[in-house]
Amino acid sequence: MMHKRMARSVAASLAAIAFAAATAASVLGGRSEAIDDKHYKLARQTIEKAVAYLRSQQDEATGGWSIPEEGKPHLPGVTALVLNGLLMEPTIDDSDPAVRRGLDYLLSKRQSDGGIYDSILPNYNTALALSALSRSTRSDVIAAVKPAQDFLRSLQWDGQTDPDGRVIDKSHPWYGGAGYGGSSRPDNSNLNLMLQGLHDSGLDCNDPAFQRAVAFLQRTQMLDAVNDMPYAEGSRQGGFIYATSPSKDAIGQGESKAGVVEETLDDGSVVSRLRCYGSMTYAGFKSYIYANLDRDDQRVVAAHDWLRRHYTLDENPGMGMQGYYYYLVTMSRALDAWGSTTITPLNRDGTPAEPRDWANDLIAKIASLQRPDGSFVNESDRWMEGDPVLVTAYALLALQHAID
Repeated sequence: MMHKRMARSVAASLAAIAFAAATAASVLGGRSEAIDDKHYKLARQTIEKAVAYLRSQQDEATGGWSIPEEGKPHLPGVTALVLNGLLMEPTIDDSDPAVRRGLDYLLSKRQSDGGIYDSILPNYNTALALSALSRSTRSDVIAAVKPAQDFLRSLQWDGQTDPDGRVIDKSHPWYGGAGYGGSSRPDNSNLNLMLQGLHDSGLDCNDPAFQRAVAFLQRTQMLDAVNDMPYAEGSRQGGFIYATSPSKDAIGQGESKAGVVEETLDDGSVVSRLRCYGSMTYAGFKSYIYANLDRDDQRVVAAHDWLRRHYTLDENPGMGMQGYYYYLVTMSRALDAWGSTTITPLNRDGTPAEPRDWANDLIAKIASLQRPDGSFVNESDRWMEGDPVLVTAYALLALQHAID
């Protein structure tokens, strides 16, 4: 039986041949072949177990997932992640009772400003909710999409003033970024989710929100040729860090959750520079794709080369197991958006290694981590990855994009 990815393989192969004629194989990753039947079947088995687990975890009273104890703020974004994964299933739509109740829960968190959140993290929750709502055909859900888009765009830094009273124009380190909401300083994770929500809901890639975001992305890419911030001086890493500022009190100093790394500059001197890491580099790379940058743009090429040098499914490069499942879903979304079924890792000396079918690799790895009850969990409990519902939703989404 031919599954949906296999059904597209002939067209995909022809397109890849034509594209390879115009683009160096060392950049794209060589051959182009669809996910094989063995890994597709493994993905389907893993997905079905994950879906069953998530169904069993839906809160009876609210219809949401990972509902906190009374008195604590809700995080509707977790419910949105679950719904997004469920609605990518060909046999599940918004008439499914669990999906219907989950969508009702998300709509119950709509605010007068158009956002979808409780009392905290308005960008994070609205962005995730927007991605999920965009997969529904219900009229009341569709009505919530445009206000949520407008709300997210209002959170992007452009023309406001920072805590020092400085106008945030194109020269400001915060320009084009987005944080958790309110006056919080911007970071690449929140910007990644915001752009994902806007992209999933059909916002045109030429919209100013995407174009403003490119300015912030450049300033979090450790590449001296495009980054005008002092912390990137001389850097040729090509990957991404977390933010242009660790806090509102240290604007423009840069922040990486992966610490620092020694770099040798063109003049032979050795300096300490903020270290790029996997999840943020896939996030930045994907955001460039959504902003419709050319594939041969030096920013895109440098980010892609960093990913080739650090290709792995065993950890979040630079972070070990911290944020591992966030890394997997961001990786899967980014490479799915890139459109090539393979990636060619680079050896330490810069020479190409054997091309890898990233989707097959990802499926095998995720399947090996699934627990008997269908769930996943990260023992390195940072960024909420100790919550099996959240992590299982991440794993489900990663698998869905791998077989898309």
